[in-house]
Amino acid sequence: MPQQLVPESYGRRPLFSAVRWGAVLAGVVVGISVQLLLTLLGIATGLSATDVAQEEAMGTGPLLWAGLSMLVAAFVGGYVAARMSGLKRKADGVLHGAVSWAVTTILFAMLATSIGGTLVSGVFNNMSQLASASARSGDSPLAALMRAQGIRLDAASLRQLQQYLQAGQRDQAVQLVINATGMEPGKASAAVDQALILTGSPGAASPQSREATESAMRRAGAAAWVVFAAVGLALAIGMGGGIMGAAGSRRVSWSSGAPRA
Repeated sequence: MPQQLVPESYGRRPLFSAVRWGAVLAGVVVGISVQLLLTLLGIATGLSATDVAQEEAMGTGPLLWAGLSMLVAAFVGGYVAARMSGLKRKADGVLHGAVSWAVTTILFAMLATSIGGTLVSGVFNNMSQLASASARSGDSPLAALMRAQGIRLDAASLRQLQQYLQAGQRDQAVQLVINATGMEPGKASAAVDQALILTGSPGAASPQSREATESAMRRAGAAAWVVFAAVGLALAIGMGGGIMGAAGSRRVSWSSGAPRA
């Protein structure tokens, strides 16, 4: 009797089940609500403990509390998403925790981009208005930059100042501004340093100005690294919450590829 081949069943349970978007939405809503609640708690506590008479600095406490609130919200959101999905395996908990974290992060990124975009658009509108005014009056960008700092120079002085800036001759540029406007040496030096930095010659600026610029760049870089670490840690904690949520879910058995409680 010839052997009869039986086709392999394709009803085997996949490694990752389909995402339960209703559960993910619930996790996102609960996570955002928890973060909002903790943020309000931090604001209320901070305002209650602040003594204006002592003139104390804000410090890093609010930043630490904001980071802690984000981590707690990520854990709660992942836990709720995995628990409400009804799936039991760790892989499903990790998946729902990660998706809940991703949706929440995208929402906050869109909000931050919207707020930042409004501020940036205002800055660019001011810059475009300044450029348009300069173009209509025939002013050069250097003249507009000097005028923004309260310095008005005639055409000959502007040409000479431009030559000094291009050659990196800071002392001569400072003396020219002082002679032409009667400005205090400190203010004239600060104006020339800013012009050197903005015109692409930061090496000729004073050591104090270069140090201030480099310090600002280092602080911005450090802040970016902190945000990156916090967001990555929130992902890990959200996945951990998903694992715990899946561990507490009702067990789902599979028969012929279909889930059955």
